Amino acid sequence: MPKILFLGDIVGRPGRDAVRQRVASLRASLGLDLVIANAENAAAGAGLTAVISHELLGAGVDALTTGDHVWDQRNFDNEIGALERVCRPANLPAQCPGRTYLVVQGASGMRLGLFTVLGRNFINMKGECPFTCADRLLREHGKEADAWLVEAHMEATSEKVALGWYLDGRCALVVGTHTHIPTADATLRPRGTAYLTDAGMSGPYASVIGRDVQVAIARFLDGMPRKSEVATGDVRLCGAVVEIDKASGMALTIERFEESVAPSASP
Repeated sequence: MPKILFLGDIVGRPGRDAVRQRVASLRASLGLDLVIANAENAAAGAGLTAVISHELLGAGVDALTTGDHVWDQRNFDNEIGALERVCRPANLPAQCPGRTYLVVQGASGMRLGLFTVLGRNFINMKGECPFTCADRLLREHGKEADAWLVEAHMEATSEKVALGWYLDGRCALVVGTHTHIPTADATLRPRGTAYLTDAGMSGPYASVIGRDVQVAIARFLDGMPRKSEVATGDVRLCGAVVEIDKASGMALTIERFEESVAPSASP
């Protein structure tokens, strides 16, 4: 049965280096059909660029998703339209550039459709209701793929959990991103949808959600703005491995994935 790896938010150079070091070998050792990753924090911890997109795709990732930091890097709004394996959040206003969903084909021939929806609690971006947006995309494009992955890029765990129940039986996987903290609730819903509240980040865990510890602490203590660099210690790849029944489009198994990655010796 086809098996996919979803990697949570790639953070800065440490996360990118980990992807470059490990994804190709993980494809072989885990028997992966496809690798999907959220890359919205891949450029210096905030946003994405075309150059970095090509780097990650060249390292063995099949498709990249984004989130509320999608427009943080200057000019990415002009670059994203030419990136055929990168999608922006589907429930942003229709006039925003970029693809709202992707369909990628794995080595087994399985076509995986995927899209991201932003939450509406504690995320300061205007967007359509994520529930009705997911309804519409699955209704209008469902037959274009054998199975679907829906990424819930949301701050509120309740919103993610509710979306997981709402889409049970209509997609293979609902996986949460954005908070950078992996959760321990990988489960199969009753109708066959695999669910995980947060995949965690692929980046430095000796940090405050990817950023320098002392700077983050200082900002909490006095509230003063400070430049916060991406941290470098305890780099891990985090996410989930899901086995899919191609005939039904539903999940058979889900397991959290987490692997420590030693610093690269190359520049």
